[in-house]
Amino acid sequence: MSLYCAAGGIDSDLSSQLKELFVESLAKLGERKRVLAIPPDISRLHSRAGDLTRFAWEYYGDRLKDVLPALGTHTPMRPEQIARMFGATPAGLFRVHNWRTDVETLGEVPAEFVFEQSEGQLNYAWPAQVNRLVSRGEFDLILSIGQVVPHEVIGMANYNKNILVGTGGRESINRSHYLGAVYGMERIMGRAENPVRSVLNYAADRFLKHLPIVYVLTVVGRKSDGQLAVRGLFIGDDAECFHRAAALSLKVNFETLDAPIRKAVVYLDPHEFHSTWLGNKAIYRTRMALADDAELIVLAPGVNRFGEDAGIDVLIRKYGYRGTPATLEAVSAHADLAADLSAAAHLIHGSSEGRFTIRYCPGHLSKEEIESVGYAFGSLQAMLARYNPQQLREGYSRVNGEDVFFIGNPGLGLWAYRDRLEHDK
Repeated sequence: MSLYCAAGGIDSDLSSQLKELFVESLAKLGERKRVLAIPPDISRLHSRAGDLTRFAWEYYGDRLKDVLPALGTHTPMRPEQIARMFGATPAGLFRVHNWRTDVETLGEVPAEFVFEQSEGQLNYAWPAQVNRLVSRGEFDLILSIGQVVPHEVIGMANYNKNILVGTGGRESINRSHYLGAVYGMERIMGRAENPVRSVLNYAADRFLKHLPIVYVLTVVGRKSDGQLAVRGLFIGDDAECFHRAAALSLKVNFETLDAPIRKAVVYLDPHEFHSTWLGNKAIYRTRMALADDAELIVLAPGVNRFGEDAGIDVLIRKYGYRGTPATLEAVSAHADLAADLSAAAHLIHGSSEGRFTIRYCPGHLSKEEIESVGYAFGSLQAMLARYNPQQLREGYSRVNGEDVFFIGNPGLGLWAYRDRLEHDK
């Protein structure tokens, strides 16, 4: 097992060195003839994974045979999104992962292990599923590229999740998401070790060892001027690179506040967020910082649907973001939701549990649609006029006589106030 690169720190900016560090690491791997790159999709636009994938293509040339974005259940990337994220990387290299049809099961994590990890709440086996291109493509190098950042399902994003969920199948995605939701999102976020990660580690140790996977992990944060900086780059073929990246991400991406936020405004970049499925990072990442009876205003100019997947969109519209008890009851009573546990998990994640108000201000959904799923509606034009994201700075600002906490991209961090953080340990 090897660690090929461990560079950076809380005040580092590796942005200009990224290609050099990456190429040096690739050289350590020796000659490779069939290479697969597995980066994230447009929802991780700021991860620098697009640049790293392009660097891999420039280094390997026609030995880079395929690029398989780790879509999970997300909508396939459009040509303009591929061009924006991956630059000159040839569009003909890109493959689309279909989570419903393109997978095979390599093995199973036993139900007893899942039962133990869920503290007795769930009793099902977990199938280790991957895209057939991963398992049958006969590659001599699989570059799993992505960003480590706090995550609502897995605690800290990436590492073996990129393979086992990002290129996973219906049952693996459903059951892992539901495990995280039932165990408790606030007990998981920002923690590298948790029940969902334990299940994936179990699977990776037993069913992925024969695959030539090398993990390429970035940590990205904001500088004082608001610009993004690559704080860390970690490349290796085992857990050490992930744990080092996760430790740095906690320092870079986790903001602890002394008092809860009464009013938060979160902006969703329209190039990145087109659904509440993705846009609800505004909820996941701020919930531990929000006071009881707080108001969370989500400025969502690009949001035009609820689910990334058409079937899940139907389920969100049908059952809504009603909180954990209502969702668990719906899973017990309705076969359609029980058959799509990732949707059920998402409904739990996207609810305030009645603790604070979520006011969604979408660019392309009606007031009736927003209110039908359990959110309060806000006029996007009116809210943009009142809370102009181009004028607000990150963190607290005084706006029209009120204190407002502004977040320009919820995907880059996790926020909590100290008392709640201690309470949820």
